[in-house]
Amino acid sequence: MQYRKDRKGNALSVLGYGCMRFTKKGGSIDLEKAEREVMHAIASGVNYFDTAYIYPGSEAALGEILKRNACRERVLIATKLPHYLIRSIEGVEKIFKEELTRLQTDYIDYYLMHMLTDVDTWEKLKNMGIETWIAEKQKSGAIRNIGFSYHGHTAMFQELADAYPWDFCQIQYNYMDEHSQAGREGLMYAAKQGLPVIIMEPLRGGRLVNLLPEEAKALFENDAQHRTPAELAFRWLYDQPEVTCVLSGMNSMEMIEENVKTADGALPGHFSESDAALVARVKEAIEKKIKVGCTGCGYCMPCPHGVDIPVTFRCYNEMYAETKGGARREYLQCTAFRKNQSSASQCIGCGACEKHCPQQIAIRRELKQAVRELETLPYKIARKGISLFRLW
Repeated sequence: MQYRKDRKGNALSVLGYGCMRFTKKGGSIDLEKAEREVMHAIASGVNYFDTAYIYPGSEAALGEILKRNACRERVLIATKLPHYLIRSIEGVEKIFKEELTRLQTDYIDYYLMHMLTDVDTWEKLKNMGIETWIAEKQKSGAIRNIGFSYHGHTAMFQELADAYPWDFCQIQYNYMDEHSQAGREGLMYAAKQGLPVIIMEPLRGGRLVNLLPEEAKALFENDAQHRTPAELAFRWLYDQPEVTCVLSGMNSMEMIEENVKTADGALPGHFSESDAALVARVKEAIEKKIKVGCTGCGYCMPCPHGVDIPVTFRCYNEMYAETKGGARREYLQCTAFRKNQSSASQCIGCGACEKHCPQQIAIRRELKQAVRELETLPYKIARKGISLFRLW
């Protein structure tokens, strides 16, 4: 197993264990199966385990596994504060204590503001007293490192990275999101600040393995080097020294063994011209399924009426390249969970965006179509609830 260090000198395994996808049995986590898999990962050198308050049963399962095997000190636990469920600093403290109880520990190695969407949300938490709370927890040792996880565009990620002296951050990043979400530009920005970056969704929730178009599947089936979709995606990430750790929601021994094998040779600079060529061909096959030729360059931004145009088109394209449900969930996360919501339906057709689009996309027309497909009744209800109860 390869390891990369955070800014305090802690060595993190380049492969992290995402605990959101533990196997379920009878509606609850199959603890015995999860235990075998977690312990196999630890024995293989994995030391970073990522969970969250809102992952059903995940924190409690991880805590029980570590207690049973007396290995708490061998691992680094990352979990998250669901700030969108909280109205006061007392609520923050209540949830944190509950997380410690679930995890059967008295400290968290890496604590994240979960899905921090924009600076306004962070300001809301600051007004609540979160900075003093964090300082007290870090002084007592109850929190060793503080960070945030993020879904959204590059510019806002950079603002959030500058908004507080974070110890680390977590972003969605993979070869299909190279120029969307925080993207490579965000990754490099964090690295210049010495900010360790944890990668989530390296396979887009498994979609870069299980939901590839037939043309992309054929590329792997005919690959003379017998590279797998997961191996290629992980190696693409590990080749970048700015990446600290890559999470994988592993729930089988086969998955763990394949990912560990890939991570064993995870040195920057190992990615070959042949690897890069295969990634390019796979991306081309996926992009043939997209509806709008948006590159995510952001020249159309800012929209004077607050629409996040690149996010809208990315999610709209994902509906056809991947899954409709996953795309709609991501759209909800990236547009509605904000104080200043950025839904495509806010477009009034002024056309300011089209003047700057290097792809000459008929943005107004495409936004209308995206609204019809992304902003369904469940979205409208959720957006209204988020605004009403200030879940941002």
